[in-house]
Amino acid sequence: MYVAFTDRWGGVSRPPFDELNLGGAVGDDPEAVRENRRRAAEKTGLDPDRVVWMNQVHGNDVAEITAPWKDREVPRTDGVVTREPGLALAVLTADCTPVLLADADAGVIGAAHAGRPGLLAGVVPATVAAMRALGADPARITAHLGPAVCGACYEVPEAMRAEAAAQIPESYATTTWGTPAIDIGAGVTAQLTALGVARITNSPVCTRESADHFSYRRDKTTGRLASYIWTDPR
Repeated sequence: MYVAFTDRWGGVSRPPFDELNLGGAVGDDPEAVRENRRRAAEKTGLDPDRVVWMNQVHGNDVAEITAPWKDREVPRTDGVVTREPGLALAVLTADCTPVLLADADAGVIGAAHAGRPGLLAGVVPATVAAMRALGADPARITAHLGPAVCGACYEVPEAMRAEAAAQIPESYATTTWGTPAIDIGAGVTAQLTALGVARITNSPVCTRESADHFSYRRDKTTGRLASYIWTDPR
C-alpha cells in the first residue's frame, strides 16, 4: 500500500490558486488543473487516468470503485473503496481532514473526506463499513490522516462546538486565542478507535498555519491539496 500527500508547489496555476491546485471546482483554469493532476500523478509514479476523484459534498455516501470514471458522471460521494490493484483513490482538501485507509492483507483500500459535516454524518465509519464488506478487518486497517486545519485553529460558534462534542466528545477544542473550536482529526481518530482501528497516524501539518499548503480558512479563494492511496498494480 502507498500513500502520498501534495503541497501547493510545483504546478502551473496562477494566483490565488498558485501553484499545484488539484481542485476542479474552485474557479481555476481547467487546463491548469489537468496539467497539475498530471504532474502530481507523475511525481508519485501514478497513471493520471487511474486516479479516482470524488464529487465531494460533505456527506456520508461511499462508493465502491472497480475502474476509473472515464466518461461516466462522477457521483456525489465523500468516501470511496476498492480492491482493484493500481487504482488510486484521491481526496481533495483545503482544511478538511483526508482519511486514507488500508488493509494490506485483504488488498482493500479506502479514502474519505472528513470536514465537520462529514465527521458528524459518519463518513469515516461508513467508509470502514464499506471496506469490511469487501473483506477488510478493522484490526488490520492502517489509517493515515493527512494535512488539515488543527483543533487550535478551527474556530466555530459555541453552539457548533457543543453540537459536535455532544456526538464526539474528543472533537471539543479551543483555539490558541481562547475561542470555541472543533478538532476534526481528534474526532476522526476517536471514531476509528471505536471501530477497532488501532494503527493511526496524523499529519503534524496544520493547513491554516502552513504557507506550503492551501487553506480555505486562511485565504477563502484558494486551491485544493490531494491525498492519494493505492496498491501496487503488480
